[in-house]
Amino acid sequence: MIFVTVGTHEQPFNRLVQKIDELKRDDYIQEDVFIQTGYSTYEPQYCQWSHMIPYSEMINNVKNARIVITHGGPASFILPLQEHKIPIIVPRQEKFNEHINDHQMEFVHFIQKKQNNIIIIEDIDDLKETLNHYDLLVSKMNQKIVSHNEIFNLEFEKIIQNLMQTKS
Repeated sequence: MIFVTVGTHEQPFNRLVQKIDELKRDDYIQEDVFIQTGYSTYEPQYCQWSHMIPYSEMINNVKNARIVITHGGPASFILPLQEHKIPIIVPRQEKFNEHINDHQMEFVHFIQKKQNNIIIIEDIDDLKETLNHYDLLVSKMNQKIVSHNEIFNLEFEKIIQNLMQTKS
């Protein structure tokens, strides 16, 4: 399954929703597709979809998806990373009236340069080729996800142990 989420930002993201639907229509995508369309006004004809879904369903869709395609909102692309999946990110762009500025574009490029664990699509027409070569692209990327929570908890545990030893 391919899971697509555009988040909950109030501006439509028809560019992504329509492109996925067209790829499904043309049988380029042959697996099941579910799209969370948010405030998009384009209604898919060839994919399963819902405007909004509960967070628990979002988690299940990410876990069950072979590929996750998302906008550039950090919460939306961090979730697949936590599930050890390399997301394809199509940042919302101001020039398409998808957001008020291009901060998503700037942020995902920063993350890509620093972590090398996301795939960015700026030109929606590149999505077909990226899907075609997804496994090859992923094989060349950093797939190790470092959990800062885990590191924090280990350090915190050491502090507690030291405090307990001091009181003994």
